[in-house]
Amino acid sequence: MGLLSLLRKLRPNPEKEVRILLLGLDNAGKTTILKQLANEEITTVTPTAGFNIKSVAADGFKLNVWDIGGQWKIRPYWKNYFANTDVLIYVIDCTDRERLGETGNELFEMLMDNRLKQVPLLVFANKQDLPNAMSSSEVAEAIGLVRLEERTWQIKACSAVEGMGIKEWIGCARI
Repeated sequence: MGLLSLLRKLRPNPEKEVRILLLGLDNAGKTTILKQLANEEITTVTPTAGFNIKSVAADGFKLNVWDIGGQWKIRPYWKNYFANTDVLIYVIDCTDRERLGETGNELFEMLMDNRLKQVPLLVFANKQDLPNAMSSSEVAEAIGLVRLEERTWQIKACSAVEGMGIKEWIGCARI
């Protein structure tokens, strides 16, 4: 199920803005994904020191995407952005096997917060264009996504740099 299908199910009248929180460790590809969603050129992307916000119109919905920096110094502040989140997108660098445990721990710590209890989760298994990338199913198994029983979640393979898998998941060509 794509994002728009999910939103139509949760909110039949798309009059309200949708708040999407985009999180993940540093260098996972969050800002590149944000630029892809906003149809912006991806020439140089610098680490996000705070946050970026982009509004994207998609099939009657106004998607406000909040991209929050993923450096370890910034992560304690992630919780300040949880309120009023409609969808959580968590981005994982599938080539960074050394930090797979760390990224899984950060994700599951967030998911315990009551403000995110009913929030649907999408995990983007990013950097699939690179030869040493783990598959989305390997990532799901390694970080324990398969144990999430009481939450709506999906994992999708993507390449933020190439744009593969991102807009397909949104489910609308008019972004």
